[in-house]
Amino acid sequence: MQAGKRAGRIVVGVDGSPSSDEALRWAMRQAALTGASVDAVTAWEYPASLGGFGMAPVGMSDDFDFSKYADQTVAEAVSRVSEPAVSGVTVRQRTAEGNAASVLLEAADGADLLVVGSRGHGGFASALLGSVSQHCVHHSACPVVIIRGTGKG
Repeated sequence: MQAGKRAGRIVVGVDGSPSSDEALRWAMRQAALTGASVDAVTAWEYPASLGGFGMAPVGMSDDFDFSKYADQTVAEAVSRVSEPAVSGVTVRQRTAEGNAASVLLEAADGADLLVVGSRGHGGFASALLGSVSQHCVHHSACPVVIIRGTGKG
């Protein structure tokens, strides 16, 4: 890295789905090539049904800790896709409450690149209904890379 030049930053959306795992893997490999750091970001929202307007999803209690589950999701994804080739890459794990596209766009403010999977779901299906990747492409101030899943898993 040249003196006075900052290292790059890549933001990647993580939701535990195979597509987001591929996006994270790609972002980490890209960071290894360019010297950038990676911000692995997971967004979460309380389901509308927990707000007193309906029944909670089956198996979900009122004391379910969405924030803790989001932290676990991003940590497991980073662990799952890490490989020796990217061992020197700095990966910051971040979670935030809010709409997935909005959280990613805010996290990508000032970033060099935003990476998202082409299709999410995982443990945050309610936060990803609609096209997060399409919204990011149309509203991001930085370049966006969309990674398709392998179709495995």
